[in-house]
Amino acid sequence: MEENRVNIINESNRILSKLHLLAAFFGDDIIYKVYLRSQVIHQLFENNAELDINKLDLFHLQFTTTVIELLKKIKKSNEKNVLLLFDEIQLNRELITKLQTESYTQADFDLEKQRQSLKINTSLRHLYQALSNDSSEYPFAKNINTFSARFAPGFYAPVSNEVLGKLTHYEPNEVYTNAHAIIQRKLMGLLCKYDFKSAFYCGLKTGNLIIEVYQITEPGIYYIFYPSRNLFLLCDAAEVQAINTTIANDKPDTMVQELLNKNDQLQSSVAIAKTYLPHEIKHLMADHYKKISDINFLQNISNFDAQANILKTMLNTDII
Repeated sequence: MEENRVNIINESNRILSKLHLLAAFFGDDIIYKVYLRSQVIHQLFENNAELDINKLDLFHLQFTTTVIELLKKIKKSNEKNVLLLFDEIQLNRELITKLQTESYTQADFDLEKQRQSLKINTSLRHLYQALSNDSSEYPFAKNINTFSARFAPGFYAPVSNEVLGKLTHYEPNEVYTNAHAIIQRKLMGLLCKYDFKSAFYCGLKTGNLIIEVYQITEPGIYYIFYPSRNLFLLCDAAEVQAINTTIANDKPDTMVQELLNKNDQLQSSVAIAKTYLPHEIKHLMADHYKKISDINFLQNISNFDAQANILKTMLNTDII
């Protein structure tokens, strides 16, 4: 008889250790309360040899073991959800690395704008000389269209076909033309006046067509370069400034930032998902705690089959 008592006490300690670990894992007050109350019941039997030790065994069999299995099932389900979150975080990290490798930053854009401006200015100076000398020499700097190919997707502002058509319209008698380029006469005169000093102002795009807008050193004088036709035309300052040049510039960088923010949110969600307890389970644990805290619980332990069955039923549901 004494051996049976020792075995039940030892087994009770092992069961309570498992419940304690789960209470620590979930960190929920109601589970701690269930654990502490179960510990009190255990100590009551351990300290009072006159009590029927088999009731402690029955208590764990009907209640504690089922609670442990229920919490283990929830823990396992949560771990699967956490793995899904980690998978998403990893995919986002890989995409961030790819974007950072393949995309251009605002700093890249600002640096290349200066280089492109020099290419355009040099090309226009050569075009002026070619027109003056009636030469067929190709006036454009090497790789002059590389800039737009690299930066148009992320840094040029979208415009309508109507805007593009308006900006590229000209009267034939108002331009100089040779085999390589078309340039407005008045624009060429202004470029000569200001020593071919201009700077990239903004890029515009509609579909696959792009326009680059430049500003001559003198404030308020703008012209467009239409690469697909090697066309240079003056454009109205007010019209240029009215065009929305607030680009989703830095699009790649914005996407990177969005992914970084998303990963921060996912990391926060991991801690929540790891120890998540469904509302139904919390309610069940609260009801369970109330039952085992009843002063008459031990005397009537054999009559609490209904509560034990509720626990077991919950263990077999798909809500977890």
